[in-house]
Amino acid sequence: MRELLTLGRMLSVHARLHGTRLGARDLDRELTFAAWNARACRLANALSGLGLGKGDRVAVLAFNCLEWLELYAATAKAGLVIVPLNFRAVPDDVRYVVEHAEAAALVVQDALLGLVEPILDTLPVPPSRRILFGRGPCPAGWRSYEDLLAAASDREPEVEVGLRDPWTLLYTSGTTGRPKGVLKSHEAAVLLSLVTEIELALHRRDTALLVMPLCHANSLNFFTSFAYCGASTFVYSRRSFDPEHCLRTLAEGGATFTSLVPTQYVMLLDLPARVRESLDLSGVRKLMISSAPARGETKLGAMELFRHAGLFELYGSSEAGWVTMLHPEEQLTKLGTVGRECVGTGPIRLLDDERREVPDGEVGELFSCTPYTFERYWKDPAKTAEAFDGAWCSVGDLARRDPDGYIVLVDRKSNMIISGGENIYPSEVEAVLAQHPAVQDVAVVGLPDPLWGERVHAVLVLRPGVPFDEAAFLEWARPRLAGYKRPRSVSLVAEGEMPRTATGKIQHKVLRERLVRGLEGGGRGA
Repeated sequence: MRELLTLGRMLSVHARLHGTRLGARDLDRELTFAAWNARACRLANALSGLGLGKGDRVAVLAFNCLEWLELYAATAKAGLVIVPLNFRAVPDDVRYVVEHAEAAALVVQDALLGLVEPILDTLPVPPSRRILFGRGPCPAGWRSYEDLLAAASDREPEVEVGLRDPWTLLYTSGTTGRPKGVLKSHEAAVLLSLVTEIELALHRRDTALLVMPLCHANSLNFFTSFAYCGASTFVYSRRSFDPEHCLRTLAEGGATFTSLVPTQYVMLLDLPARVRESLDLSGVRKLMISSAPARGETKLGAMELFRHAGLFELYGSSEAGWVTMLHPEEQLTKLGTVGRECVGTGPIRLLDDERREVPDGEVGELFSCTPYTFERYWKDPAKTAEAFDGAWCSVGDLARRDPDGYIVLVDRKSNMIISGGENIYPSEVEAVLAQHPAVQDVAVVGLPDPLWGERVHAVLVLRPGVPFDEAAFLEWARPRLAGYKRPRSVSLVAEGEMPRTATGKIQHKVLRERLVRGLEGGGRGA
């Protein structure tokens, strides 16, 4: 039967047709398409040689680095399922995912050994399948990544891998409890790649600078899209985001595209004018902003900084992939929306609690219908059934549709505050409070209230050097917000104390739990 090629097979094609072209690199080394494919074949054969069979899970814990691209390609070639682990997790979270996924092998970067050493003896992975890579010597109890590659064949693996076979098992951020394993197929990855190439008009001459973690769906999806069409992938392999270094890398590294979260754009815009104006950013032609709500001022600032680039905004999820896209020519006329459905996807449905469609302008739970939606939640049929309404999928986001069909995200259903019977969406309140001159960042949560059930509480990160008075701030909010939406109390936190996921989303549930614990202890929480 004729079918599209998987990523593993497509990499072989690029290696054959233009093997000398630069295929993948990070800040330390680079690989042509031929070298990348050869190393991926060696790794695939090495993993098979350890007794791993089609469908087995391989857990990977690493900072952004070139090895991620080798591992994604190798597992695709060998029919294995890759399980990316979040390097920002704590040991207990790592143990949960490795055990829940029933991982048969574990690949770790040596810089993250401290994260797994406390739990190593409790993990279900035998020592013979614990693989380590990095700069230092390989300690006892681990197999050397490079030694395994050196001993393996670079022939294409003799494994039949079909489009419907599973390839990735990504665990969600866990903003509402234990993370869920999102199982997706090769077909989902290929179809999403093709849609991305159409939406962004990608070409083989493009180069993607991947800044967001490669353990997350955003960078994984863009990597797959660029690799599939034969474009170059550049991994930003610094272990933490350095705005000046990143901007210099964009200016000098040949990247034509990058995807950043709003917080990262804000950090770029906060750089001194002398730094921003000294760099030639004309080579950057396409920008993506996603993964968290973006303020209008942030988007306008990004368009000013990258004057030669078109700014795209997308809404999506690990489960559904890209759902909507807002294109550069729509940014000024539809600021505040996340665009309309991506090409090749079904119409969005906005449903009430009875799963009836709501009229345009009213808030409903967003259900999307994309050809690359996930297969199921790993070992969780109840959550899988809850996520689907026929072919339509929801991750619990609330939205409304404007008269032109553009989608306005309101909030996550789990973040909604109910005060005196009124539904309050934190993102709407946050958008208003963010306009105060002293506020650098803001999160709004509901705290227990004996009269109203919940009251609105604002957690603020203040701008350095700007005076702030809580009473004056609450008074400032009075004419700008309806009475039931106004914050009744405020907490101040340092920038690094705002709990976030790996992609920059504020973890409202974690923040609320922290605040409630503080109240129970007699304090004001955060």
